Amino acid sequence: MASEPLSSRFGRSFPAGEVLFREGDPGEEMYVIQTGRVRISKVFPSGERTLAVIGPGEFFGEMAILNNKPRTATATALEALHALVIDGRTFEAMVLGNGEIAVRMITRLARRLHSANAYIEILSRADPRARVILGLARAGEEYGERVEGGGVRLAISSDDLASMVGLDVATVQSVIDRLVRVRLVRPAAEVDGWLLPDPSQLYAFVDALEHPAAEGA
Repeated sequence: MASEPLSSRFGRSFPAGEVLFREGDPGEEMYVIQTGRVRISKVFPSGERTLAVIGPGEFFGEMAILNNKPRTATATALEALHALVIDGRTFEAMVLGNGEIAVRMITRLARRLHSANAYIEILSRADPRARVILGLARAGEEYGERVEGGGVRLAISSDDLASMVGLDVATVQSVIDRLVRVRLVRPAAEVDGWLLPDPSQLYAFVDALEHPAAEGA
């Protein structure tokens, strides 16, 4: 298979908890996840915040080698990880020599920009309930796994979700507990995370919170 030479040449394994690179490190390699998940985080004046939790098929670390600048975030393996680790020169040759790779990169970078704008909008919400629910729905759309019978399985901890939406863990857990009670969210037995039976209902729930029906209507 075409992927076997790439895996044998560039494949590397990392244990859970290993930091692949830290914010401020020189950027010499990019990563393509084959198995496992990676947490991308950044330090702000208010503390460290999770920017994304990404899984198989996603790539990261390319911006530092594209612009020859230090890493702008930290990448940590959340679980046993296997990834292709590609140096800058090889990466440049792959992009220049394969138009499909270039198109895929542009598409994914555009998606990341859209995602960043979406999270900015989420962080602008004054109601913490809206932040949590929209953050959960957005993460489900981006990183969730479709399950048989409908719904999305989202492998994300309350800690990481709290970091993504800029709230404390207790507030996030309180909102999720409420969502569980009204059956918009269920604990996912297979992973540390949640099952979203119908993510569209989460958006409807936020709309109901922000625009309650007039009394007596």
